[in-house]
Amino acid sequence: MPYTITDQCNGCGACMRICPAAAIAGEPKQTHAIDANACIECGACGRVCPQNAVLDAAGVVCRRTKKSEWLKPDIHLKSCLACAICVDACPVGCLGLAALPQKNGVNAYPYLKDAKACIGCGFCSRECPVDAIAMGGAVKMQTVAATSRGPA
Repeated sequence: MPYTITDQCNGCGACMRICPAAAIAGEPKQTHAIDANACIECGACGRVCPQNAVLDAAGVVCRRTKKSEWLKPDIHLKSCLACAICVDACPVGCLGLAALPQKNGVNAYPYLKDAKACIGCGFCSRECPVDAIAMGGAVKMQTVAATSRGPA
């Protein structure tokens, strides 16, 4: 079941701007609506809504959260298979691949290339076949991204 917007919506448009699937429509200062067929249930709309007018798939009110508090992917390179499934799963394209030298050549491993674009949906973590990605805090991720990025 997709996310929905209640009549508490004031039509500010914050949800429309953040939605990576372009699933939200509405006129300024009027209640917006989520297209159930287009919603990918990432939750970004609920995290930005200043009116707490978004209900998640279970019907629970989503609470606005500061973007600095949104969870970010914590990639454990030792467990990572370098399959890039996480990169493909990201709806906003905030993950990239960096080449890291290995004993048997070079493998490309994922890293958070654009932390500001990350919406904290956790799709990368859920899709990882070896559970090499955990969703964690933004401060911790700055260190991981800087060390796994490789040459700029």
